[in-house]
Amino acid sequence: MAATGSEKQGATAYYVSTPIYYVNDAPHLGHAYTTVAGDVLTRWHRQRGEKVWYLTGTDEHGQKIMRTAEANDVTPQAWADKLVEEAWKPLWEHLNIANDDFIRTTEKRHTDRVQEFVQDLYDKGEIYKGGYEGPYCVGCEEYKLPGDLIDGEGEFAGQKLCPIHKKPVELLKEENYFFKLSEYGPKLLEFYAANPDFIQPESARNEVVNFVEQGLQDLSISRSTFDWGVPVPWDDKHVIYVWVDALLNYATAVGYGANQEKFDGTFPANVHLIGKDILRFHSVIWPAMLMAQGLPLPGKVVANGWLMVGGEKMSKSNLTGIKPQDLTSHFGVDAYRWYFLRAISYGSDGSFSWEDFSARYTSELANDYGNLASRVAAMVGKYFGGALPQDTAAGDAEQAVRDGLAKAVATADRKIGEELDFQGGILAIFDFVKQVNGYITEQEPWKVAKDTTPEGQARLATILYTAAESLRGVAVLLNSVMPETSQKLWESLGAEESLGALADQKVQDAGAWGILPAGATVTKGAVLFPRLEEKPA
Repeated sequence: MAATGSEKQGATAYYVSTPIYYVNDAPHLGHAYTTVAGDVLTRWHRQRGEKVWYLTGTDEHGQKIMRTAEANDVTPQAWADKLVEEAWKPLWEHLNIANDDFIRTTEKRHTDRVQEFVQDLYDKGEIYKGGYEGPYCVGCEEYKLPGDLIDGEGEFAGQKLCPIHKKPVELLKEENYFFKLSEYGPKLLEFYAANPDFIQPESARNEVVNFVEQGLQDLSISRSTFDWGVPVPWDDKHVIYVWVDALLNYATAVGYGANQEKFDGTFPANVHLIGKDILRFHSVIWPAMLMAQGLPLPGKVVANGWLMVGGEKMSKSNLTGIKPQDLTSHFGVDAYRWYFLRAISYGSDGSFSWEDFSARYTSELANDYGNLASRVAAMVGKYFGGALPQDTAAGDAEQAVRDGLAKAVATADRKIGEELDFQGGILAIFDFVKQVNGYITEQEPWKVAKDTTPEGQARLATILYTAAESLRGVAVLLNSVMPETSQKLWESLGAEESLGALADQKVQDAGAWGILPAGATVTKGAVLFPRLEEKPA
């Protein structure tokens, strides 16, 4: 049985990838959703003290890119260069994405290795020459089975449409090279059975298993009707099918065929994050290719759902594409990163609305979290001159808060770090934030402050220390989700000077108590989540 990314032999990196995105247009919310999720996941594992490798990039070959470039009167390479440098990379920087690499499929480090991989399969007898005729969706860059298509209506009445792009497919007839995918059906089913968590969520796994059980067809791995792609090494009249080219980025980016030490220490991926519309490529074709080459298989393929606006999948083709900057300019980058993972269960379809974002921002970020940080800093400043007091009079109420923090850490670490349940992990953290708010309401430090006896002042000190130490834990837990906000809170608590950089704080240690030292200078900085202005036009 093939090893998986969760059973790496001697490899040390926790390796996460996003899909590599088509550069036919600028990125929208759907692209950013997956990329932010990967960033949160890898930041979390970095704060576990693990070595991490986070890969994203762009898919730049194929007929769709070629036609887009032609429509814009430029070469495909010039189009790809423009989109990558002016749209894709700037957005990831804007969203604070901490990727370790950005792979482009037009780079020589990729194209040379793709040719070597395919040549090796050909030499092993895994590839043969044949012909194919069938419906092809340029948007998907995929031959479709007749049963996959839907009937067109309106202007497309009488035509067969791609169910994803809602556009007519093209009937293609080509002489191609084929990979013997059909021979790998039984091996794939055996692998799925032995690794039930390989495909997530369960609905995606069931879909793939049912598909493979019906029998696989051999895969056309070349195209001969256009030339924008990686040439087939033994026959330059063909270019390698864009999906074979694209999938290999997960290997070429970490040293396949070029840096064996890096490859052995990273490959295969622990987690491939993908959209559900490319599920079969990653859970059927990719593992079959790896099996054919004798390479280990990834640990998990996790398909997120679609972001919906007005009941439609978000994409440029159906005019529901929304630029992330439309939201970050109003709500801020950290709130943007938080909202989609908080509001939508990862793996399920989810609807976005401006009104829902505004309501959650005001209720959870501004009122619950931001107001808590502001109140605590203000009271430490008012009653203790900004110096964090000592915790000397703790009782049952304080123990409940300590237990609450420990529970939040354990729950969030399991849900985010292991289960990729970002929503569940964030909710656990914010349940603790609500608990601390409730603690302050019940303890009423503003009333306790009127008791000037040593006992009264000790009690006041304990209440405010408990609240500040709780916020210290929250800053660590939310650092992967909202790094800029967490850094502001960290500095406000005086933790930068006393405890060091926030990035060096371990998630698993966040629940320890008494870490923030008495005497730390607590300052009331800028409001973490400012009041929202009126919705822009």
